[in-house]
Amino acid sequence: MSPTVPNVLTIAGVDPSGGAGVLADVKAISALGGYACAVVTALTAQNTRAVAGVFPIAPAFVRDQLDVLLADVRIDATKIGMVGQAPVIQAVAERLAHWAVAPVVLDPVMVAKSGDPLLDKSAVGALRETLLPLANVITPNLPEAGVLLEVRAPETVKEMTRAAEKLRRLMRGDDARWVLLKGGHLPGGEAIDLLHDGDRMIELTAERVATRNTHGTGCTLSAALATLLPQSEDVPAAARRAKQYLTEALRHADELSVGAGHGPVHHFHALWKTSQTMRSR
Repeated sequence: MSPTVPNVLTIAGVDPSGGAGVLADVKAISALGGYACAVVTALTAQNTRAVAGVFPIAPAFVRDQLDVLLADVRIDATKIGMVGQAPVIQAVAERLAHWAVAPVVLDPVMVAKSGDPLLDKSAVGALRETLLPLANVITPNLPEAGVLLEVRAPETVKEMTRAAEKLRRLMRGDDARWVLLKGGHLPGGEAIDLLHDGDRMIELTAERVATRNTHGTGCTLSAALATLLPQSEDVPAAARRAKQYLTEALRHADELSVGAGHGPVHHFHALWKTSQTMRSR
């Protein structure tokens, strides 16, 4: 566990609405006691209803961002989100390997909440071959798991278990590497995730929160996990705390009014409540 405030790097795209991507990551990192740094991989024209366009950042400039930052700033954990294209994936993988940055949490972002694609189909292989082996934890949802495994998405907890085992094998590492397979797409009153390291299969459950404001849940969970890893005893402890944080952010999401589509979760639900209480005294 780090004795200082952890410096947490997010590598992701920009969502102008602030619900997902780099802006959501910075909020989650900050809310959980980390100092946020960011490398931008893509710009999007996006709101709570749709993605109108994606403008990839040149791989050479992504490489420059990483090299300049990592030459100066100690990074205690890294979250990788939207990478968009194979050349950007290659650039990120090369520089993180060069700088030996760890731990790495990989959220294999492929589709926005609106259903719009955020990863080129041609880039899936590059993500599978170069970023998965680099990651200490991967956090796919069920559709993403299906794409990575080249099968249909799991539809039951039993199928999730088999998928988690196969995903863990794709990571190839012999040391402590984990799959956090998110089951939010399953029906039912509970949101069930599975955490698997090749040996243990840990079920993480929480009451499903009824809200339309679910934009950026995957980004928020992975950023929270990256932030909590340096502050926790082990990966299961960090994963439990990250899931609790997201559940509360969803529970308070309707306190915000952002856009007409799928609005954001409330990243600062605990901090703003504290501030309001202090002002009222």
